[in-house]
Amino acid sequence: MKYLNPKADLTFKRVFGEHPDLVMSLLNALLPLAPGEEITDIEYLPTEMVPDNPWKKNSIVDVRCKDKLGRQFIVEMQMIWSPEFKYRVLFNASKAYVRQIGNGENYHLLQPVYSLNLVNDIFEPEMKEYYHHYKLVHDKDSNKVINGLQLVFVELPKFTPHTYTEKKMQALWLRYLTEIDEHTVFVPEDLLSNPEVNKAVKAIEEAAFTPAQLLGYEKFWDTISTEKTLFYSAEQQGLARGIKKGIKEGIKEGERKVARNMKTLGMSTESIAQVTGLSLEEIEAL
Repeated sequence: MKYLNPKADLTFKRVFGEHPDLVMSLLNALLPLAPGEEITDIEYLPTEMVPDNPWKKNSIVDVRCKDKLGRQFIVEMQMIWSPEFKYRVLFNASKAYVRQIGNGENYHLLQPVYSLNLVNDIFEPEMKEYYHHYKLVHDKDSNKVINGLQLVFVELPKFTPHTYTEKKMQALWLRYLTEIDEHTVFVPEDLLSNPEVNKAVKAIEEAAFTPAQLLGYEKFWDTISTEKTLFYSAEQQGLARGIKKGIKEGIKEGERKVARNMKTLGMSTESIAQVTGLSLEEIEAL
């Protein structure tokens, strides 16, 4: 049996955007929900959030749904990290939150919005944790919370099944997302023994997709490869510019040090300028 990678746009939306029971299981496993707050039903919502003002930006997310309590859930799969992604997540979650009520409606109708973001990249290299939970808390007492927006980011490359301390379903879903791809021949039995994960595995069997879908799948990975190359090139150019800027600044500081010493010896400003290359104004300011 051949499988596709569940992290691709096509497969991720097939699994979690078409099967309410699977996205509900994923959310219950990965969101910071207290006992008794588990999601028991799911209704899909449009993934494109059109703004009221035509001059504002549309938002498109991978999966968006709500439960019978009115809580909204946004699920995103991000293959390449960029600093802007965190702000896009906040923007989309905020938009979903404020669009719950219309003009004149009471604020007590507002329900929390949870944003779950699975990132196939490392963006917090100095931290060993792969699970990052953001919420509005008091700066001196973390027990005082303003409920509204809850943002979760998961660094998939950091996850290893040998070091997790999470509940079983969280580990199973993260293993599903990190262990299965085009090279998988046999899916581990402990994944297949779970009904939800088993269903998710069957949903990404290559035979379940049309030739046109498979072509789109290949183009998706080509695009990701190109984007990674561009990001790497940009990073290297930025690093080179930083080194060059640092060298120039070091030389400049050396010239200023020499100029200060020459001023101490009582040499004229014009002579110092000829030796160091600094302007008269720069020398006067030392």
